[in-house]
Amino acid sequence: MTLLAALGAGWITAAAAGLDGVEHSAAYGYFITALLGFGLYASASGIEIAEFRKEFRTIAVAVTLGVLAKTALIAGVLWFAFRADPRYLLLAVAVAQIDPLSVASVLAKSRMSDSAKALLAAWAAFDDPMTVLLTVYLSGFVLADSIGGLDSFGVNLLLNAVLAAGAWGLYRLWRHWSGRPKWHPGRNARVAIRWLALLSVLAIGYVAVKFSLLLGLAVIGLFFRPVSEKYLSRAAEVCVVVATLAVGLVLAGDFDLGLIGVTGGLLLGAAAFASQAVVAWALTLPKRWRGDRVRLALGQQNGLTAIILALLLEPLLEGSIAIVVPAVITVNLLNYGTNAWYDAWSDRRQDGRPGFFTSLLSRLLPTPALAAHPNPPAGGPRPATATRPTVGATRPASATHPATANTTGSTTVNASRPATADRPATAPPSPPRGPHGPPRPHHGAGA
Repeated sequence: MTLLAALGAGWITAAAAGLDGVEHSAAYGYFITALLGFGLYASASGIEIAEFRKEFRTIAVAVTLGVLAKTALIAGVLWFAFRADPRYLLLAVAVAQIDPLSVASVLAKSRMSDSAKALLAAWAAFDDPMTVLLTVYLSGFVLADSIGGLDSFGVNLLLNAVLAAGAWGLYRLWRHWSGRPKWHPGRNARVAIRWLALLSVLAIGYVAVKFSLLLGLAVIGLFFRPVSEKYLSRAAEVCVVVATLAVGLVLAGDFDLGLIGVTGGLLLGAAAFASQAVVAWALTLPKRWRGDRVRLALGQQNGLTAIILALLLEPLLEGSIAIVVPAVITVNLLNYGTNAWYDAWSDRRQDGRPGFFTSLLSRLLPTPALAAHPNPPAGGPRPATATRPTVGATRPASATHPATANTTGSTTVNASRPATADRPATAPPSPPRGPHGPPRPHHGAGA
């Protein structure tokens, strides 16, 4: 609800202020690129390095073949929907990848294991190269012009590698200088060193955003971490709200959000969410993923990445924003709803409570067994029936036997008999011979 409110607030603000075409301004482009860069860094910083190394093969398959498979599945759905215009296949690339900022904001509260968190965070942080490569190839295939080219793609990869290598050298120098054995800094010195490292990361981030070297920024998040994960997670939650507000500013532009845009957006969002479920299920077939398989299948999220790619495609494919924005909303609503349902279902199953459909059937089709005790506790006592009396019931008083109370749950007739005038006290006798019949009378030793 917070994100929907932020989306509506951005839309209303832009409409009231007359901000038309805000997405074409340089300030807006730099702002959303900075938010995306922070999302990449925060998502990579939340990865456990030990889990990243252990699951490196699965992560490599996810960010390469996984993105390719998701794009093919989404493009297949769009081909049947927009068969008259194959240019709409490019929209499959816009929503095929997972938004890193959205993942970074919810990963700390997720119930997934550390291995699954590492897989999802790395999937969201490092699927950009494959997405850019697919954009280049598909734009050259379905359009007269292509967006960029393989030469510019290779130069960008090289610059990202140079940025990451420079940050690694600075990080090693800082670690070597602060970890000298004969140097014992005080509290003020440690705080100053941490602030120096933070300023270094901010300077590297500025260069990465300025020259669109976001892949290198994601790689830097794997080792250069001067800020704790708790503060990064809180900052990511704030940035998600701000990013949603920025998406609302785009909605107020001159875009035709008519029936075609809304219908196409709903179809595109549902196809993107379903493609994540299919690919994640195929990647997690080994038994070690059994506990995280469903949550990874429900892990598709879209946000700024899809908006940026839609803005990139808008000059070549008019109406991209009108379809991608409803698709982003559809994906995020499906993610929130399905994960909330699965968490509630898991809690009910763990507590031993019946599910929704079981409770509904027990109310609509009551049987004698269900009517008597619709939800008996596991391992609990069975209620007494008319054909088999309760073993530990209290026996009423009679002329020869006084009334006794059952305080321990055992049969009162087997209790020690008090002494009387004509009969001495006796020890507790042995249990009765018959398994179901009434207890046999016992007599004392002097009877």
